[in-house]
Amino acid sequence: MDTITHPRPVERIVQGQATSDGAGVRLVRMLAQPLQRRLDPFLMLDAFGSDEPRDYLAGFPDHPHRGFETVTLMLAGRMRHRDSAGHEGLLEPGGVQWMTAGRGVVHSEMPEQAEGRMEGLQLWLNLPAADKMREPWYRDFRADEIPAATADGVRVRVIAGRALGTDGAVLRAVTDPLLLDLELAPGARFAQSLPAAHHAFVHVVRGSIEIAGRAAGARKMAILADAPSYDGVGLTAGADGARMLLAAARPLNEPIVQLGPFVMNTREQIEQAVDDFRRGALAN
Repeated sequence: MDTITHPRPVERIVQGQATSDGAGVRLVRMLAQPLQRRLDPFLMLDAFGSDEPRDYLAGFPDHPHRGFETVTLMLAGRMRHRDSAGHEGLLEPGGVQWMTAGRGVVHSEMPEQAEGRMEGLQLWLNLPAADKMREPWYRDFRADEIPAATADGVRVRVIAGRALGTDGAVLRAVTDPLLLDLELAPGARFAQSLPAAHHAFVHVVRGSIEIAGRAAGARKMAILADAPSYDGVGLTAGADGARMLLAAARPLNEPIVQLGPFVMNTREQIEQAVDDFRRGALAN
């Protein structure tokens, strides 16, 4: 486990906003447009979880994206992905889907269950201006394909970046993201080094954690403070243990212009994306 001498404190705790998306899927939006500059290059984080089929059965029918990447972590349930680039995959518990929309893709994410729990997280990661019009890319990772490591009551699955000497499933040179699916036993501690320039947050899925004396419970997001002197983060699980997503990445420091499923650098680029979608040219 990393040695941290100047751990980051919590800048603030964010309470997500209940909303719906797709064809009416109920979810909690933890990160939205007001936080995009603060947490650049992260654009959005949605948490969904329900035992009620009416909350998720309508799913996310065909919809477009351009200019960013989506990372979906499935905690419970089954979701089928299909897109206009010819990709198809089934996301099952513990699985991760990484999709680079690039210049454009139209896709659907539909439940493949009629009952039971559907739970997961979806994170939007911005692309640098030079890559916004790149070819789309897609990969489904089964639960056993995500590199994992354990130590002293800690289990970490390394979606991106490096932790406990383990390289992640995906590497991105420009934003250099660290995405860790962490499970801590009651009272367990975990320390992770973080580059001082990276923006970082922790989203608590279950249980509770303490970060530099500040507590955060389930469905809360702790934004970690930035300063050149900070070299990482220290986490301690509460009495019931905890599961969380630790995310950090290098900011792009580029203009962010978003209109729904399109994220570009200028208004003109957004207008072009809308026009391309209307003409059926977005994903061709």
